[in-house]
Amino acid sequence: MKRVSAINATSLLKRDFSKHLIPSSSSLQLIQGCDDPPKPFILNPLYNLLPNTQNPNRIVDVICSTLNQRDFALPNLGNEVKSLIPHLGHREISRVLLRFQSDATRALAFFTWVRSDLGKTPNIGNYCLLLHVLAWSKKFPLAMQFLCELIELVAKEEEEEDVFSVLVSAAYECNWDPVVFDMLVKAYLKLGLVEEGFSAFRKVIAFGFRVSVVTCNHLLNGLLKLDLMDDCWQVYRVMCRVGIHPNTHTFNILTNAFCNGSSFNQVNDFWKMEEEEGFEPDLVTYNTLVSSYCRRGRLKEAFYLYKIMYRRHVVPDLVTYTSLIKGLCKEGRVREAHQTFHRMVDRGIKRIAKRLLHEMLGNSIVPDRFSCKIIVEGFVREGRLLAAVNFVVELTRLRIRIPFEVSSFLIESLCREGKPFAAKHLLERITEEEGHKATPETYNNLIESFSRCDAIEEALLLKGNSQVRNKYWVLNLTELLLAACVGLVRTVKPTDSFICGALVNGYCKELDFPKAESLLGFFAMEFRIFDIESYNLLVKAICETGSGYTKVLELHERMQRVGFVPNTLSCKYMIQGLL
Repeated sequence: MKRVSAINATSLLKRDFSKHLIPSSSSLQLIQGCDDPPKPFILNPLYNLLPNTQNPNRIVDVICSTLNQRDFALPNLGNEVKSLIPHLGHREISRVLLRFQSDATRALAFFTWVRSDLGKTPNIGNYCLLLHVLAWSKKFPLAMQFLCELIELVAKEEEEEDVFSVLVSAAYECNWDPVVFDMLVKAYLKLGLVEEGFSAFRKVIAFGFRVSVVTCNHLLNGLLKLDLMDDCWQVYRVMCRVGIHPNTHTFNILTNAFCNGSSFNQVNDFWKMEEEEGFEPDLVTYNTLVSSYCRRGRLKEAFYLYKIMYRRHVVPDLVTYTSLIKGLCKEGRVREAHQTFHRMVDRGIKRIAKRLLHEMLGNSIVPDRFSCKIIVEGFVREGRLLAAVNFVVELTRLRIRIPFEVSSFLIESLCREGKPFAAKHLLERITEEEGHKATPETYNNLIESFSRCDAIEEALLLKGNSQVRNKYWVLNLTELLLAACVGLVRTVKPTDSFICGALVNGYCKELDFPKAESLLGFFAMEFRIFDIESYNLLVKAICETGSGYTKVLELHERMQRVGFVPNTLSCKYMIQGLL
């Protein structure tokens, strides 16, 4: 926005604004708040005999002199004018701000001191002067902050003043930048006061100021949300008339206005007109139109736009596919809905596939094998196993048949993550409700997962049940070992001591010596397997922990009672332990 000099601004304001808004009056009266009538100058000559810090006629000079000091501090300012504070009114505040109109830092410090330290409430004229000072110094975020504060302050007054009028009046007195009027409209919108912002927009335009296209877009969007379509088109016509060039965002907002209004059939004409002006529809534009066509059941036009998107190198996103699939579901076009869903997944869009599947279910479209597989795999890939289980259970509750390959994949994933109980519960549910028969690999995964979680009895119980359910079940080495370790299966004997040694080694690493010793004794008594290497490993592990010779001797005596005979290496480890 073009910056205007103080001289040109003043002449502009006097020429145009006086005949519209401002009665003839003195400049100081222009920025005087209506709640603060002008105070006459104190002309008592006796005051001039007092020091400056006690002379009410000199209060502005004293304040400005203190603020002009290189290392000024606000507490010092309070001390300097302590006796004059009762004489500091809105008129004096404005005079100080005018003195510092080119020094925004000191002007802001003074304004803050008045409001915070003195507890005085500046009037609307004081605020408007500060706003001009801040905008002239390009401190736009601070200007916006105080502008919003001013609007809220004025809204609380019984007789609400026109901020725009006073803001223009204040421009008579100081340097100013027309961007402040664009900010006024934006401030109303920021506070959610859309209709007030629209009113300010009309005043700003009527007075000859410019409003940025960004602010116009915010205004259009706010009016659209309030369903004020006529006002939207009025703003657009004003933009075209005064030379505010719309951008793509403007185009999208107006397209949305067409789609939500009663003149939807005119949207194509508007679109062609905008393309002739040089605008190219983007993803937001296409999604808005596709969604509107689908809501109205005009799927032919929607899919035509979908094809046009690829020709113009605009890649459809999740919003596009959601609209198309929902439209197909409402029409009961099952096969096309599945095809569109598969196409979406093939192109890497899987984030809310579950929600789309619910849309299909709500329209009595049963998801196919591919759809279910994609959803479950997506949940597992994201580490959301519980969500995957809930999804499968929900489908079974709706009497939708789940492909067993999907269930097996989920059970395998649960076992791999150390959740065998959840996997078992899911297996029982799908075998009972779906009539599926689990494979030996599925049961093996469950048994191994139970064993890793020290749930040996559950593993053996599952094995017993699986023999009944699946005649092709084949016992594996892991199952035999688990059965042998709890003494529930005594008819099967391990062929070597490899597994015994592996388990003892694991227990020793975890310093669980009682379990290691118990396992050695069990293998010796039940299967007459005396694994001396595992025994030596246990002795060495106890010695390395520094447990003392007592534990080593006690272990030696117990192992002899079950039939272990120490070898040279055993004696070496025991001697090291004793030493």
